[in-house]
Amino acid sequence: MREGMSVERVRRRAVRRGSRGKWVSRPVIAASLAVLVTASAGLAQEPEPGSTFGTEDGLKERSVWQGIERIKERATTESEHRWEGTADEDLIRPVRIKEAKWARYLKTALDLPKWLDLGLENRTRFEVYDHPWRVSQSAGQTDPQIQQRSRVRFGLNGGPFRFLFEGQDSRVHLAGPDSFVGTGSEDETDILQLFVSATAKNLFDTGLRTDLHLGRLTADFGRRRLIARNDFRNTTNAFDGVHWQLGQNKAWRVRSFLFLPVVRKETALDTQSEHFVFWGTYYENLQVPWFRHNVYYFGLNDRRSPDVKARRTLSTFGLRLYEIPKTAKVDYELEGVVQTGTSGTKDQLAYFGHLDVGYSFDLPWSPRFLIQYDYASGTRDPNGNQSGTFDTLFGARRFELVPTGSYGPFFRSNISSPGFRVIASPAKEWTLQLKFRFWYLAQAADAFAGSGLQDPTGGAGNDLGQDLELRAVWKINDNLLFDAGYDHWFKGDYFKRLPPSAGLPSGGEKDTDYFYVLTTIRL
Repeated sequence: MREGMSVERVRRRAVRRGSRGKWVSRPVIAASLAVLVTASAGLAQEPEPGSTFGTEDGLKERSVWQGIERIKERATTESEHRWEGTADEDLIRPVRIKEAKWARYLKTALDLPKWLDLGLENRTRFEVYDHPWRVSQSAGQTDPQIQQRSRVRFGLNGGPFRFLFEGQDSRVHLAGPDSFVGTGSEDETDILQLFVSATAKNLFDTGLRTDLHLGRLTADFGRRRLIARNDFRNTTNAFDGVHWQLGQNKAWRVRSFLFLPVVRKETALDTQSEHFVFWGTYYENLQVPWFRHNVYYFGLNDRRSPDVKARRTLSTFGLRLYEIPKTAKVDYELEGVVQTGTSGTKDQLAYFGHLDVGYSFDLPWSPRFLIQYDYASGTRDPNGNQSGTFDTLFGARRFELVPTGSYGPFFRSNISSPGFRVIASPAKEWTLQLKFRFWYLAQAADAFAGSGLQDPTGGAGNDLGQDLELRAVWKINDNLLFDAGYDHWFKGDYFKRLPPSAGLPSGGEKDTDYFYVLTTIRL
């Protein structure tokens, strides 16, 4: 909801962009995509020798290719067998570590020392959807965009002290004056991470490990529902402050932090505010395989706005229980959250709950079936003195709810959603998913989060419809990935029954189709 833009702000953006000239012409974008894909494919697979290989030019070509092959072999070997841990490896959720540990082709080509890290990443995604529903998109036009995210990592590893710089540039191309563009998709040329860390692997001979991180950093906590290093979204949450952890191997660990959340600026350097403070403690216990659990507390004090109604002081308490999926066994995950404090001038008492039960079949393609349910409370009486609208803090949504980017209609706020998901791997490099979910407002009189839509009388009901999503991921290796997806949102009666004063864009009551295709390239 806070990532949206007003109509007037969108108009000013279009004027500003026009004064600077066009961002990039379509032919240039197409050419850039072609070059990136072609170059990456060359790193993934040797082309078949052509008729030129017997000529002088052909011999030079073969020599170049052999050099590339040697770089690939060295980079892959170092990545798999002689990796010095990155400064942020303990901040990122374990299953996502490879996002930082791809084979460093550029580092190897420059023959840099083992303790020095250098990596480049570019992700380019084309996406389009029709029949917008957000109040800010009043024209209701189809919204195609090209979102590009580029990152550079430079680190000093090895030893008890480490350093990491990560820069990020997030841009949007093709966006028109009615497009949904904000700090969730655009953040030009900024510092994503810049911090130092200190590690003691055997603290005072107790067998315990402790790590201290100081500076600007990104982080995942638990399943990433409340604090996440964003993946699908074009911009990324970051925090300035200190993070400390203490743990024993893979048995347990406790993490504490005190942050000033980074305030993203679309075309200026990101900032922070002493009136925007975030802190917490998170405990993880992995000692019982079928009863792994997390217990946590997060505090947030957001006093940046002169408007008292926009301020937040929240305490969030949570418990997560889960079992890791295994073949031919039932697994589960249960997370419950209670949120208290104040939201604007109202007392806050909100809830969030997640449940999923899965089974991984011992069959070809390793199919996995999941039943899922998410509930995030809403405010029963908009005119009362009690707020029940759950605040999702700094969480990610794509892995569980819907694709985000310029789409992303559903938030963990005033929502009730049962559904199921099927995941299969027809080959080692391929992952296929099918998801179907029902969507309802938890409270009909509260706002549909992120859209600007609300019927305070509750007369529009709470039926938001259903969505069907198909996704295919082709991960050639850690350096090259292709991802494509399609989502059809069957809109419910809520959109047909909204009063004209709600501001639903023209055609917003019609079903929405969303499609994307992306490529990620790492060097």
